[in-house]
Amino acid sequence: MTSVVLDGVRKSFGSLEVIKGVDLNIGAGEFCVFVGPSGCGKSTLLRMISGLETSSAGKIVIDNKDVTDAEPSERGIAMVFQSYALYPHLTVAENIGFGLSLARRPKAEIAEKVKQTADILQLSHLLDRKPKALSGGQRQRVAIGRAIIRNPKVFLFDEPLSNLDASLRSQMRMELTELHARLGATMIYVTHDQVEAMTMADKIVVLNGGHIEQVGSPMELYNGPQTAFVAGFIGSPKMNLFEGAVAKDEGCRVYGIRPEHLQLSATDGKWQGTVRHIERLGADSIVYLDVETLGSLLVRTDGDKIITIGDTAFASPMPNKEHRFT
Repeated sequence: MTSVVLDGVRKSFGSLEVIKGVDLNIGAGEFCVFVGPSGCGKSTLLRMISGLETSSAGKIVIDNKDVTDAEPSERGIAMVFQSYALYPHLTVAENIGFGLSLARRPKAEIAEKVKQTADILQLSHLLDRKPKALSGGQRQRVAIGRAIIRNPKVFLFDEPLSNLDASLRSQMRMELTELHARLGATMIYVTHDQVEAMTMADKIVVLNGGHIEQVGSPMELYNGPQTAFVAGFIGSPKMNLFEGAVAKDEGCRVYGIRPEHLQLSATDGKWQGTVRHIERLGADSIVYLDVETLGSLLVRTDGDKIITIGDTAFASPMPNKEHRFT
């Protein structure tokens, strides 16, 4: 298994610096997810690791070898893109084995490796089909198979699930996590979706404006966000964050409390408000309270709780669940 180390990596396009000095150590066999809003630099950073973008400064080390100036083919990586990029006139088997065919590997070797790869991805029954006869999830698995067959040191994924519908994304998240467990390979995955990051990653790297805001496990970032940006980005629905007089009264610059860490009462509590809207999600409900001193306050509560729009309700933070950012 292979580690990836970024040491003071920077990237500029003319006078615009988009990666502003990134230091990161991705351990061998880790599933690391780069997450952040559009324009934060996550895809650029991935392309720099792959060699598709050159570094303006700093060093990239893969498997203890400095590859900063190496060609993509010399880095021992395989990349899966948002677009499947399958050849429509080739079968699944031919698409998966295409790289080996280009390398003029023996046909028997290609057939054996295609079979092994198809077994891993549960594509064995589809090897004779063309891409047009496949679902979106199946096409993405073929694209992943094309990467697996090369036996790379590191897998790079650039938002591979963004073209799939919600149910397929959920299924593919599980399949990719299981694939990582089976292969034990180092994987770096880019997404703007914090749910993907939380459900798949061993390590999450939150990027903002070309620099790292925080690195940690999913629950480390959820329970202990170090900045208001991370607090507002990780978690669904997002954390309630308040500045101004409310934060000043709490002795901080930004005061935060997650919707699921508020208790709702019809009789008493820290903040009194009026129910403006309710999102009923089945087991849970998200209640939007209009609070005079705060504005809008989101509360996650039991889906069976009897509450209606226009009701007066009180919300109180659970002990030791508040966040104060200076």
